[in-house]
Amino acid sequence: ASSYVIYVDLPGDAEQMLLVHGYSGAYDRVARHVGAYLRSMEVGPRPAPLYGEWASEPGPGPQGALPPPSEDTLLRLRKRGYLTEKTVEEEEEFLARVAGQHHGYMQQRRLTYIVMPTYDCNLRCSYCFQDYMRTNPAFGNLLRAMPQAMIDRMLTAWVKLEERHRVPPGAPRNVTFFGGEPLLAGLRPTIESILRKAGDLGPATFGAVTNGTDLHAYRDLLHPQGLSWLQITLDGPPGEHDKRRIYEDGRGSYEAIAENMTMALDRGVRVAVRLNVDRNNIDQLPELAEEMVSRGWDRYGNFSVYTAPIHANNGKTEMKTTMSSWQLDKAITKLRETFPAMRLIARPDDGMLARAQRLFENHADPLSTFKSSFCGAHNGMYVFDAFGDVYACWERTGNPAIRIASITEAGDIKWEENTDKLWKSRTVASNPTCRKCRYALYCGGGCAVLAMDFRGEFFTNFCDGFASRFRDAVAQAHNGSLSGVGAGAQERESVCGT
Repeated sequence: ASSYVIYVDLPGDAEQMLLVHGYSGAYDRVARHVGAYLRSMEVGPRPAPLYGEWASEPGPGPQGALPPPSEDTLLRLRKRGYLTEKTVEEEEEFLARVAGQHHGYMQQRRLTYIVMPTYDCNLRCSYCFQDYMRTNPAFGNLLRAMPQAMIDRMLTAWVKLEERHRVPPGAPRNVTFFGGEPLLAGLRPTIESILRKAGDLGPATFGAVTNGTDLHAYRDLLHPQGLSWLQITLDGPPGEHDKRRIYEDGRGSYEAIAENMTMALDRGVRVAVRLNVDRNNIDQLPELAEEMVSRGWDRYGNFSVYTAPIHANNGKTEMKTTMSSWQLDKAITKLRETFPAMRLIARPDDGMLARAQRLFENHADPLSTFKSSFCGAHNGMYVFDAFGDVYACWERTGNPAIRIASITEAGDIKWEENTDKLWKSRTVASNPTCRKCRYALYCGGGCAVLAMDFRGEFFTNFCDGFASRFRDAVAQAHNGSLSGVGAGAQERESVCGT
């Protein structure tokens, strides 16, 4: 049997189960005795993860010699890739080739530009990974705004990057403002200049990851042809939020953000609210959901809410207060049973569920869901700061020693070849554990930054309970399609998976 078969139990079904293939993309419902036969034919032990919970696989039946199914079934299993004549080593090499080809394709798609007009911010959130930049005077030089001359150099560099990646001329650009806080009121001239000059280069979409406190200063720029989407963070209902996301003088920020969100929604801008969740505020989410309903945000078609677990990555967050994505997903599912308004708040794995739903309900191409790497940091995402330094990931910026490139005064790109290669070569094929993992091309190997934070090594995986999460999403999607009632999940568009 193939070493890349995923066995998915179906809740409430004692007779059948799902098979999912890790590199062919096949999905099939089979009798449980067929799954048991395949499991009995596997060769060698499963690899253990280098980090993270990896729950045991569901057991379709007893192990050992089992009678084979019918010849027609065996033929189907071979055709779908579940039975193979490849050795374990040959399968591993085949997966590596698939990952390599997919990664090469992804590097030639439309690029994503992250623009950091400043590292400065008007809030002092306790868990912020950039906290040291604003609290340590030694880093005060980082807090200046991007000058006009740097904007021109950056735009020149974009054209040259697109030539390097063989992006077709005239392809639309995807530009996200990030910080620091990119939409500080004082940065209005900088942002307006970038919007105008980038628009002159060709078609582009613009959005921002913002705390939302100064959005009123950008009111006329908030529209589908300007800043067309925003990601804004809330950390709970007003009382809890105002303990966590505070101004430098200790004032809370909830009301200012809420008023600006309503204004942005009224102007037709897509607003995605990110809820940073830990064990201290998870039980307050129902109150926040009711607050959102009371403000009428749920009635806007351009409004959405998603959740993300807080990670202990700045020295101020205690590990015992954090949750994994799987734990957060299950906690929200339980809250939904009691609090109807919680349906407004998406779980971390609702995007995975939505992709699985499309496979069963729309017969979408399963290969389109493959991930040879975890995020854009490893292929087509470039982060530009106010100093002309270019980084692969927005959580690893502000230090020229880790940049992947810099922009010269002429707008040429001076590459830091070793660092750029490091980021671009992190795929599921470059990690010895991922190469053997049956979930590799659905997971992408996990976040490199979190792998570094928790393991101290770049080429390690960060599993985050993915095996359990994937099987649960696939089973939900399948049962929903059979009942004719979709799970109602929506896939969140994001530039970052963390």
